[in-house]
Amino acid sequence: MATTTVIAIYFLIWWITLFAVLPFGVRSQHEGEDYAQGTDPGAPIMHSIGRKLIWTTVVATVVFAALTVLYRSNLGILAEFMNWLRPPHYG
Repeated sequence: MATTTVIAIYFLIWWITLFAVLPFGVRSQHEGEDYAQGTDPGAPIMHSIGRKLIWTTVVATVVFAALTVLYRSNLGILAEFMNWLRPPHYG
């Protein structure tokens, strides 16, 4: 597989994982005792984006490694899955 393809696949997995990780541990201002006047009550108190980026990278790397092992082991699991996704042939 080409290097650019591997980078693109990893980036897609990382991006999807980021959106899955972002809501974890978020508390809004109306849930906490600190409420800044003039802000949206649903705004987060502490976003801790650095920690979420680290978790995103860890989870995406594990998922990418698992998919790489499946692809390189050539067990046919991915080929069967792709055949299952293919529309039926009416001939």
